[in-house]
Amino acid sequence: MKKIILILSTVFALGLFSCSDNFLIVESKSSILESNYYNSAERLYSGLVAAYDPLQWFDYFYQYNSLNMVSDIMADDIYCGGSNEGDQPILVKAHYYTATPTDVPNMIWTTAYSGVNRANIVVAKAPEVEMDESLKALYVAEAKVLKTFYYNVLWKFWGNIPYYDQNLSFPYICDQMGADQVYEQLITTLEEAIAANVLPMKARAGEEGRVTKAMAYMLYTEIVMYQNDESKFPKALQYMKEIIDSGSFALTADFKNMWEENGEWEQESVWEINYISEGGMRDWGNPLGTGGSVYPVLIGIPGYVGNDFCDGWGFGPVAESAYTMYEEGDIRRDGGILDFSKHADQTGAGYTARWQDTGFFLLKYIGRKDGNHGYTADPNLNYGNNQRVYRYAETLLNAAELIVRGAGSGEAQTYLDAIRNRAQVSSIPATLDNIIEERHLEFVGEGKRYWDLVRTGKAGAVLTASNHLYRTVDWTPQKKYWPIPQSEIDKSAGTLTQNPY
Repeated sequence: MKKIILILSTVFALGLFSCSDNFLIVESKSSILESNYYNSAERLYSGLVAAYDPLQWFDYFYQYNSLNMVSDIMADDIYCGGSNEGDQPILVKAHYYTATPTDVPNMIWTTAYSGVNRANIVVAKAPEVEMDESLKALYVAEAKVLKTFYYNVLWKFWGNIPYYDQNLSFPYICDQMGADQVYEQLITTLEEAIAANVLPMKARAGEEGRVTKAMAYMLYTEIVMYQNDESKFPKALQYMKEIIDSGSFALTADFKNMWEENGEWEQESVWEINYISEGGMRDWGNPLGTGGSVYPVLIGIPGYVGNDFCDGWGFGPVAESAYTMYEEGDIRRDGGILDFSKHADQTGAGYTARWQDTGFFLLKYIGRKDGNHGYTADPNLNYGNNQRVYRYAETLLNAAELIVRGAGSGEAQTYLDAIRNRAQVSSIPATLDNIIEERHLEFVGEGKRYWDLVRTGKAGAVLTASNHLYRTVDWTPQKKYWPIPQSEIDKSAGTLTQNPY
């Protein structure tokens, strides 16, 4: 299905935001500034498009910050990998639970706050624009959901963060909120966007990638379940049932093909972050250019010799235990993970092992041969693999879990059975432990596992040094939030308190 890539074509100077915003200082190419720019529907739309742009930056913004990989290397299915232990130390330290204020993926912080800033501009400027009111309400709702998405990233990784709904003026400093306060703000903003009742359940053809009601529902449920806010479980379940009952989504029968380029935006996809190789303009000096992703190369097969995949850098090798946990016949095993020994036997392919190599690679996202077709800048930075953020499979498992946890009545067993039927394995009882384990099987390499272990209270027992080939440090509740980047502490004039870690 054709992908829409939202590109801001008009050059204008954006307002600055607090907490790491120097990179946003842009030399104005014209006399058009933020103060006089937003005077039409077209220009408000261009501001909305700008709020989408940072979604693409998470995979690479002078650091390798793929949200999937950074989350997964803190769990038990994915190792860090790379050339050696000194390669990409911020990732290695996150993997080992030894992050420091000066060695932490700080560009996630920068990227997310850039998105917050841009979304805030849309919300603030919309009342001044004379345009169709229903269209204006749609743009504002999209911006509020995007802002919540960006803040959710910050909240999950850092917890206690600066939060602001209106962009700041000099000296760009605001108070730090505690994690529980941030949670309340996230829910309030998201409920405002949903209550406007302007978001479509599913994007129209040609507009895939825009915020939808289903995406907002999934984000709401993710946040509520991570906070374990049982008072909002019934509302979250209602939202999941609305998605299910809408008939707009269904499980894709071919699990393996779902991860190919022609499997993007199939019937199972609720929301993806779009990347496109055709005309891809990202390069090492211009990582914010529109185009593709570096992630397929980052986790690709190093020194690959064969006809199916690209040569990669060997980050994110899959633990053997993640492959062997599947029962025989489960199509998710070989549909999502590449056992290279099987691949070599079938094709004669070879590769060069790197640090933490296991012989297993994340088939869902490793670069395919010619996966960067049509690029115009750097070939490694322009693979057209979309990031699948929310799938209908997660909608079903969310609903099943919420029902089992007492949020309301429903067919938890039916929802779990649908997932297992697609995987071609037999039914199991819809208990809480079984549903959580089913999420483990379903979402390997999709950035879900770590957060599931934390929110269910299982992280302390599972993420121990004794259960890992390389770690020497156990996960403890103090490891829940990363250290705030030291550069932000230094610029905060005493308003930021460092997270203990």
